[in-house]
Amino acid sequence: MIDTGPYKIIRHPGYLGMLLGSISLPLALGSVLAFIPMFIMIILIFVRTYYEDTTLQKELTGYSEYCKEVKYRLIPYIW
Repeated sequence: MIDTGPYKIIRHPGYLGMLLGSISLPLALGSVLAFIPMFIMIILIFVRTYYEDTTLQKELTGYSEYCKEVKYRLIPYIW
């Protein structure tokens, strides 16, 4: 189990990167309409993170202990 670097703070740092990228995309495009897929993407990232975390706790040996050490799934000090 990796518990160094960003994995020491949150369990899904790759999804956090996707979240930050999806937030910045409408600003980079300069389009108000780009906010619609951004909100959909954010919701999908949260849903996927929840279900992936639940599945890993059930099926991956040692993941439950890792969850006790690293309390936050996606956003440090929030969730």
